[in-house]
Amino acid sequence: MISRVLNQIEEGVIALLLVGMTLLVFIEVFDRFVLGQGILWMEELTLHLSAWMVLFGTSWVLKQGGHIGVDAFVKLFPSGVQRVFGLIAVMGSLLYCGLIMYGGWIYLAKLLQIGIELEDIPIPKWTAHSILVLGMALLALRLVQLLWRIIKGEDTGFHHADEAEEALEELSKEQQEETKG
Repeated sequence: MISRVLNQIEEGVIALLLVGMTLLVFIEVFDRFVLGQGILWMEELTLHLSAWMVLFGTSWVLKQGGHIGVDAFVKLFPSGVQRVFGLIAVMGSLLYCGLIMYGGWIYLAKLLQIGIELEDIPIPKWTAHSILVLGMALLALRLVQLLWRIIKGEDTGFHHADEAEEALEELSKEQQEETKG
């Protein structure tokens, strides 16, 4: 149940960030090119919203299996060996998340100590940049879930988007449509 609630919150936040960014960019372009003026803080807000969306979205994409990976070598091996490769990859990814969270925590603490705000928006900089730690924590949570599935034998590792397979399927569909038409 907690996982389902987390999924809904994660998807809701990503959707709101995407809608917010889209509206801000539309308003910014309209204001700049139609009205001939700009709103100073919009670019900075759009930049921060996109950073939040990327770092929030990383864990969601991992859950969906949408990351692109190179696993042709790993697929040559039986599932037991694939699980070992998966364990190594997940542990390395968790180490990476830990390093980024640690460095992000130090960075946020220094920003809090200094007390500076964003350049164009009166928001403390540490608040706007807190996604560094939050995003990596969400990614680490997804990685721990994957690690647990690998340990239990329910999974062999990361599930990646297979662009080559998707392209071949699309080509096959196009060829079938051409022969029908």
